[in-house]
Amino acid sequence: QVQLVESGGGLVQAGDSLRLSCATSRHTLSTSALSWFRQGPGKEREFVAGINESGDVADYPESVKGRFTISTDNVENTVYLQMNDLKPEDTAVYYCAAGSFLSTMRHHYTYWGQGTQVTVSS
Repeated sequence: QVQLVESGGGLVQAGDSLRLSCATSRHTLSTSALSWFRQGPGKEREFVAGINESGDVADYPESVKGRFTISTDNVENTVYLQMNDLKPEDTAVYYCAAGSFLSTMRHHYTYWGQGTQVTVSS
């Protein structure tokens, strides 16, 4: 039904930038809250960024604040996560998720992509 396909991950050096993409449908983009979560090795899945259909952006966690930015392209039906000044602790699988309202809690999201790996070396 709802399709979320992440891309843009890769292996980069500390200080580099990446832009992750989450391709979805026009309907999903216009009716859903869309968020990025990440799960590093041996860690729980954590909220990274979120935006709803009205363009409201959730507060970024301190770990990424000032470095990461979420945005949407309503023509391409894509959610982006711009990641600047990447650090080794950003290494994780990054997931795109869709739900009925904007939340930092993973159980509020109904649909999940398969994830894209981001690896940051020193």
